[in-house]
Amino acid sequence: MLYHHATIEVTGCTQQKMLHEIRNEWRNALKRNSRLSLALHTLSHMAGNPERMRTSADIAEHAGTNPVVVRRVLGRLREAEILTSEKGHAGGWRLARAPQEITLADVYLALDERLVASDNSVDTSACSVEHALQKRVSGVLEEIEQSLVQKLGETSISEVRGG
Repeated sequence: MLYHHATIEVTGCTQQKMLHEIRNEWRNALKRNSRLSLALHTLSHMAGNPERMRTSADIAEHAGTNPVVVRRVLGRLREAEILTSEKGHAGGWRLARAPQEITLADVYLALDERLVASDNSVDTSACSVEHALQKRVSGVLEEIEQSLVQKLGETSISEVRGG
């Protein structure tokens, strides 16, 4: 394993907890990015032929993943009315809206993504320096996240595809 267990004391504040949280957030970010990548890749292909139905199996084979993963991710997009799905032999997934009406922010928000780490947990630290630092950094990260969503909202799926 790349990480080693260490406790660093800085003015009485334990950093072990912060190291553990950073490791967990990194693992979670990789999982979230994988879902976002799958969704954006799939939607970009769908933008090329919006009326065509695509099965979970076909999408999974193309993306190199499992159909269950595809259904889970695309199900979130269906809930956000980005995709529609039909069951049965001729069923599958297709865009619910024109590709130029679907922004990267729509997809990002539908998947409940947070690429910029934020700590919304209650601070129980007895260290005033650690508390002040976490409060300030959390505020900055929230501003970055809002800016990211705004920028993602400026690009549509059709623009990603080049159309």
